Amino acid sequence: MDLRQLEIIRAIAEAGSFTAAGHKLHVSQSAISRQILLLEDELKEPVFLRVGRRIRITPAGESLLQLSHRVFQDLKDTTAGITDSQESLRGTVRLLGGMTVCLYVFPPLLTELKRQHPEIDLKLMSGSSEQCLARLRSGAGDLALLTLPVDQPDLVTVPVLQEELLVVTAAKHPLSRKRKIVPQDLVRQPFVLFEPGSNTRRAVDEFFMTARIEPQIVMETENVEIIKALVRNGLGITVIPYQAVARDVTSGQLFCARIEGRSLVRETGWIYPKMSRTPRAVQEVIKAFEKVRPKLKLAP
Repeated sequence: MDLRQLEIIRAIAEAGSFTAAGHKLHVSQSAISRQILLLEDELKEPVFLRVGRRIRITPAGESLLQLSHRVFQDLKDTTAGITDSQESLRGTVRLLGGMTVCLYVFPPLLTELKRQHPEIDLKLMSGSSEQCLARLRSGAGDLALLTLPVDQPDLVTVPVLQEELLVVTAAKHPLSRKRKIVPQDLVRQPFVLFEPGSNTRRAVDEFFMTARIEPQIVMETENVEIIKALVRNGLGITVIPYQAVARDVTSGQLFCARIEGRSLVRETGWIYPKMSRTPRAVQEVIKAFEKVRPKLKLAP
């Protein structure tokens, strides 16, 4: 059996006859028949049944037809992959993510992508997880970096980051003078938190529940800069990823600390539509991210 015979089987199945398959492949009908006879002699099984002027594919022929689809798709994908790898990436790549990701992860990632592929056109869109997933499904986005879990059968999930969630206060808040912060220290504290529904907020709510804390919530917003501004001015405290406050802590504007005896972590991953071949744009974005990941400030 060879690729030419598989190509002939597919042509016959699609065209409906040996003669039409010959026209499609630009060979004679007798050449088509000869190849099928050779194949049937090798397999000791009929591939097509002749019923008058019509043909019907046999179970053995159907198996070979499915094999031909897989083989030629693999050949196409492999050839495209080799060709793609030899060229600089062009066209538009649309990245999706929440505000924290857009502020602290995407800028160094985009810098690396533009360095590797100067002709690439990058578009960023910020939104909730639900909005980002809807854009992926509608074709309005290519790749999203979202807080996990995202368990959707039509989407691929690739975990890439684990970020610490820390208690953050104003620099002169009474908690900033403690050597250790324990869950009981957070009782009756006013909180500024991410909005309900996000995976980050769910992780924080689970902590409150297990620690038996009923937080006094001053404000809920998806805007991490608003959260930091309120905390900086002493209107509340918060629990957010370290990379969102790393510079503020270094400059002395905010204070952050782990909660003694508790591990608060959120996992982030790439999400993209499931398809037979991962687009090169998606592969290149993930590859560039691996180069910048060690530079991200994920923990104090």
